Amino acid sequence: MIYIDDAGSGSLIGGVCIGFYHKEKDFFYYDLIPVEFFNDINFKEKEYQKFAVNIVKKFFHSYGVNKKEEILVCRGYIFDKVREYLSMNGYNFKSIKIEGKLQTEVENAFSNHIVSLGLPKDYIIYTKYPFHFHKLLKWVFADYENRIKLCKTGWKSWKKYGAVDINISYGILPADNNFICLKCGKKILKNSPVKILRFFTNRENTVFLHKNCP
Repeated sequence: MIYIDDAGSGSLIGGVCIGFYHKEKDFFYYDLIPVEFFNDINFKEKEYQKFAVNIVKKFFHSYGVNKKEEILVCRGYIFDKVREYLSMNGYNFKSIKIEGKLQTEVENAFSNHIVSLGLPKDYIIYTKYPFHFHKLLKWVFADYENRIKLCKTGWKSWKKYGAVDINISYGILPADNNFICLKCGKKILKNSPVKILRFFTNRENTVFLHKNCP
């Protein structure tokens, strides 16, 4: 029995991990849909769904998956064309809600992926594994020119909030606050000078940076 699931489709930054788990062999494998498949044109044309089919084909070929083997696929929209492919080619599959070992493994793989892009590990906990759009947007705006390329810019939410006005000011970090600089990832000392970014999405957001962070 083979399970197929994804992680990252709800995250503003990074691509999407496609994970496979062979229950009998206790074997996990994953591959990545690159973030560029979620830019404006590719997202509109659903190129990410076509790429997911290619990942499935590659896995089936590499590990000799036959059409009699039971395949359980996540119900998510990422797999719309995968389900079409499996149906048209006579595979034995069902769409279900994936839980358990594969869900954990593929989420860990995605977390490692976005950490490799520069997101601090502690911020993953803050953003809830890490799918909170507006909290991730704060991290992107902290170093916009370098981090926009990591974003799923085809999203409607990005089109709505990705170019909002940012007010820049300077001040002193209050002594009763404990923040990290969202540009360099290092702790900001209490009562130290800071650069402050403020912008409004569905609410006012504030980002603190070291005053002279390169």
